[in-house]
Order: sequence, then C-alpha cells, then structure tokens
Amino acid sequence: MLIQLAIMGLLAAMLPLAIVWASSDADKYRKLVWVTVFLTFDLIMFGAFTRLTDSGLGCPDWPGCYGHANPLQAHEQISAAEAAMPTGPVTVAKAWIEMIHRYLAMGVGVLIIAIMVIAWMRWLKSKRQEARFSPGLPTMLFVSVCLQGAFGAWTVTLKLQPAIVTTHLLLGMLLLAMLTWLGARQSAVPASSPDGRRLALSAAVGSALLAVQIALGGWVSTNYAALACLDFPLCHGKLVPEMDFANGFELWRHLGKTGDGDWLPFPALTAIHWVHRNFAFVVVAWLGWLGLRAMRIDATRRTGRRILIVAGLQFMTGMSTIFLKWPLALAVVHNGGAAALVLLLTMLNFEARSAAQAAVNRAATRLSAA
Repeated sequence: MLIQLAIMGLLAAMLPLAIVWASSDADKYRKLVWVTVFLTFDLIMFGAFTRLTDSGLGCPDWPGCYGHANPLQAHEQISAAEAAMPTGPVTVAKAWIEMIHRYLAMGVGVLIIAIMVIAWMRWLKSKRQEARFSPGLPTMLFVSVCLQGAFGAWTVTLKLQPAIVTTHLLLGMLLLAMLTWLGARQSAVPASSPDGRRLALSAAVGSALLAVQIALGGWVSTNYAALACLDFPLCHGKLVPEMDFANGFELWRHLGKTGDGDWLPFPALTAIHWVHRNFAFVVVAWLGWLGLRAMRIDATRRTGRRILIVAGLQFMTGMSTIFLKWPLALAVVHNGGAAALVLLLTMLNFEARSAAQAAVNRAATRLSAA
C-alpha cells in the first residue's frame, strides 16, 4: 500500500514538474517555486472543501483507505459502512474526496522535496555565493510539510478533534506563507524606500491579526458553529447574546463535547461564532489602513491595492455566508480569501523589508562615495 501511495504522490507531482520543465522561463527554479505556491493554495481550498463536506473521515484510517491505496480497492468496506449509515462520515463520494486531498498533499510534498534538493545543489555548487539559493528556508519547508502530514494523520486518528484540525489549517497557511516568501526571494528587489521599515512593522502586525482571525475561523468551522448566529449585525437579536466562553474555547476536547465529556451547549457555539465575527472588524479595519498606506509607496503599491480588494471581498463573503446560511461554494471561497490574504501580506512584508534594505544600501553607497 505504501508503495502505491508513493506512486500516487509522484504522479500528482508529474504534471506540475512537466509544466516547469517545458516552460520557456529560463529560471526553472523560480518557476517551480511559484507553481508550488499555486498548488499549495489549491490544496488549502480543496482541504476546505473536504472539511466542509464532512469528508475528513471519508476514509477512517491513515494513510490509506481501509488499508488500501485507493477507494476502488476498499469499495466493499466503504459500501458496507455507507449501507449501515447512509448519511454517516463514510460514503463512496466522501472517501474519494478525502483520498484526492491526500494525493494532492503528497504531490505538494514531492515538489517541496524537489525545491529543497535543487536549493542545496545550487548552494553548494555556487560555493554559497547565491543568496536566493540559501537552503535554510527550503529545508524548513520540508520539515513543515512533514509536520503538516503528521497533523493530517492525527486529524483522522483523533476523529476530527477541533484543536488538531484547526492546527492543521494554520500549518497549511504557514506553509503557503513560507513558499510565498521563497518565491518573492527569487524575484527582483523592488525600488528603495525609507518608509519601508515602518510599513514592514505595520505589515507584521497585520499578519499577526490575520493569523488570529484564521485560527478563530478554523475554530468556527471545526466546531460547526457557522450557523450559531443567523442575523447580522446582531446575534439572536442582541448585541451581546448569551455565550459560554469557557466551554467554547476549551482547546483540548472531542468534537461536539465539553472537556468533561458532556454535549457542547449551544451558547458555547454562539461564543465561538460571535468572537470570530466581531474580530473580523478589527482585522478588516487594519488591513484597509495598511493597504492604503502601502499604496503610497512605489515598491508596494500594487500589493497594497490587492490587499484592499481581497479584504473587502473577504468581508462581503463572510457576511453573505450568514445571510445565505453557509452555502458550500461560498464557504470554500471564504477559505480561499483567507489564503489569498496570507499570500498578499507575506508579499507585502517581503517588499517592505526589501525596500527598506535597498534604501539603507543606497544611503551607504552614497556615503562611501562621498
């Protein structure tokens, strides 16, 4: 089974590798990194689809499906489970969704291994002269994707425990951010700006706020609290409804249960939803201000404009999911918006820091020339 799964991972990576190889881009390494960024973004979107369709336990074991490499080989066991519980966690469709997600994840893992190997080879060949091939970050990516795989396994073996599933989401976003930073490192250095340092600090704060909001959103999703409040801007007709923060935000507990093993009360779900909803105003306000500030600097103008657009769309899809009662397609798009903001804020952090460093280097050059 493990050999068959390894072959599936290699097959999933073959198409993007072929695209990179056949590309007219002279810098194949840069192309490979950005293709991997694109596929990681897609993987996060498909992971959201897997979670939102309740397919996380479509194959209740790991890494295979009932000990097999694909649902076809496990058709008898899957059909028996579906017959016993037609609306349960195991169906033929859910099994395929879950395994396709795993195949895609393995494919991204193969691409990251390729990135790490190439970086080490180029770094050693250039006698450690080319900074963009520094293997530290690619090696960290390899460690991160292995850790992400472990949390993927625990997601299944611990039966969708909210803390594990939310951490799995956060690690996926971190992987996207690290890949984006690596991709930005392959590109040309932007124009210098003395304002870059202050913007970089503001962008770092924005990234931290976004990380908290994504964690809260993951907590909403993994606890199935998306429909805990169906009105807006109020919740159950109140500005501050009845809420149970202690049980809602107790981290180590089983899905749908309190830490003591009782059923999770509805006010706990209300608390989870209400906190995520209201913290969104803080995040959108900061990102709006940050985007406008970035647009005043040549080196970050385009990224700042994109942050404004995506943050606005993300807020709109968040509100729409409430009014439309969390339709699947819109919920997946909302997850994709969060991933897009991670990518854009990572780019802004890199551009702002690079612009500030370029300004320092330029000043030093002038001083030495004088």
